[in-house]
Amino acid sequence: MRRIQIVFGVAVLTLGILSGLTAVRAGEPFDGGVNGNASGEPFQTGRISLRFQTSENLSLGAVTESSAEPSASELNRELTNPVSSIWSISNQFNNFELNNGQWNNNWNFQPVLPVSLTKDWNLITRPVMPFYNIVPHETSPGEFARDAGLGDLALVELLSPAHSGNWLLGAGPTAIFPTATSGFTGQGKWQLGPTLLIGYLTKEFILGVFPQQWWSIGGEHGRPDTNQMNLQPIAAIFFGEGWSLGYSGNILANWNAPSGNVWTVPVGVGLGKVVEFGRLPVKIQLAVQYMPVHPSISGQEWNVQVQITPVLPKLIKGTLFQ
Repeated sequence: MRRIQIVFGVAVLTLGILSGLTAVRAGEPFDGGVNGNASGEPFQTGRISLRFQTSENLSLGAVTESSAEPSASELNRELTNPVSSIWSISNQFNNFELNNGQWNNNWNFQPVLPVSLTKDWNLITRPVMPFYNIVPHETSPGEFARDAGLGDLALVELLSPAHSGNWLLGAGPTAIFPTATSGFTGQGKWQLGPTLLIGYLTKEFILGVFPQQWWSIGGEHGRPDTNQMNLQPIAAIFFGEGWSLGYSGNILANWNAPSGNVWTVPVGVGLGKVVEFGRLPVKIQLAVQYMPVHPSISGQEWNVQVQITPVLPKLIKGTLFQ
């Protein structure tokens, strides 16, 4: 069973690496598929050429098209949009300081793979595979051991309308699969629940909320059942030349925890910028988070986060169904 979990995780990682290699191969046409358009333009003069809407009606899946190349600021807005039709891979590196003085480090590998189901509906697939470098756990009073390995794979499927103006709307199922290679890097449960996105995007700012809720529906009998929520507030201001400044952090709730240990609430700020490495646009963001509300046992207090998100060519183009 452990070997199957490792193979599954490596397969997800390999898929992302191969997609990234496709993006940087010289001489190949690149189509990021912004706003769900079926076709794109190849690279010109070393820049990515994507169809992109530059009017005030900026949103996912809008039917208005422009042949203008997207600027770094326009790409930044789309990469901040959870239901954008740009393909990308977010690599999020977290360095948590716990309230017991230990550190917990992980890398979240997060492809974003939208497709156009019809001219009116898009489906955004968002898997998240965590890789844990350090997971401390107390073996005796004051003594800690550290584990490393794959975590539990989370998967979000968002169904989003293609013509919603500035509004960002999406809903669908979310699931967690027990793929962890250690009892300390996962919960050992199959989990299922709903997710919802409501937001508003303009050329100057984005505001929204992106909650996910899971309940355990099976898994290892010796592990406790789960009932938990991950709520991502979305708030950012966009500046010129691909810069942005916004809120950073995810609000966590463990509904099965004792009173006083349910919530983890971060207060954080992130500074991001879209840059180009040759023909490849990449968003780089640095964030610092402080958790004034956290569980009393092994609760997260601080996090220094680095996020690197390259844009990928859209491998599935056009609409799947007429």
